[in-house]
Amino acid sequence: MDSRFLQSLIIVIETGSIAAAARSQNLTAAAVSQRVKSLENALGCRLLSRTGHSAKATQACLQILPRLKRIVAEVDAVATDLDSKQLRGELRVGVISTLLSTLLPRCVQYLADSAPNLLLQIVPGTSKALYQQLQEQQLDLAILIQPPFEPAKVLRSEFLFAEPLALIGLQPSTDIIQSISRHAFIQYDKSAWGGSIANSFLVDKQISVTPLCEIDSLESIALMVKMGMGVSLVPHWQGLQALASNLQISPIEDSKYQRNIQLLTHRQSGREQLIAEFKRALDAV
Repeated sequence: MDSRFLQSLIIVIETGSIAAAARSQNLTAAAVSQRVKSLENALGCRLLSRTGHSAKATQACLQILPRLKRIVAEVDAVATDLDSKQLRGELRVGVISTLLSTLLPRCVQYLADSAPNLLLQIVPGTSKALYQQLQEQQLDLAILIQPPFEPAKVLRSEFLFAEPLALIGLQPSTDIIQSISRHAFIQYDKSAWGGSIANSFLVDKQISVTPLCEIDSLESIALMVKMGMGVSLVPHWQGLQALASNLQISPIEDSKYQRNIQLLTHRQSGREQLIAEFKRALDAV
């Protein structure tokens, strides 16, 4: 059973389309279909249900899908096992947006020297989306906000650092509650993991707001505040001041409202040595 065929099948299931899977692998749709057909013949069952241009896994396929993913991961790890330094191969890293321009570039620079044969595939996204992708083994590790629940047992979590909640505006503030009440408020999306922390401050302090808008993009919020559109409650991340140097930042001195950043890894990734090197890069920077 060719692991490349298994990989094609997995991508079809993830994208919901043979054509999309073909594009992502630089193959023709006919070639991907033939790979799936070969697997169906070998296993003696239908793996895909096709309707129009879409394709989804059959019940039989869903039953064996976790094992197929493990097989592909183990095959991918063979090259790493054969490398004397065990620092060769691909590492799929999920990162939240505020770390893409601060922490991540320094890690990439470190790894370019320490592991030149390591290929980093960087996947930006929200904490919620990255967590889901890590669970489904589409990622090997993710740097994200601490989940508001106990992570799945198949995942391993490590605390990296904390970011205090802060009020940002164009004027210095000695009374955060009063500043929020007097200005238009730009709200960090309450459904986002970080946004729910900011919203809990409003609820605990009984502050009623009518948001100018609600958005899950801290960079956009900072720019709107920079333009004088209002104030906001956001985590004080490392690149905030560089993004908008004219902002006045008033930290909230209560750890209850801080945003904890974690490193989550999948216990069955098969890339333990590569993950360990990435952790060394984090420690170094």
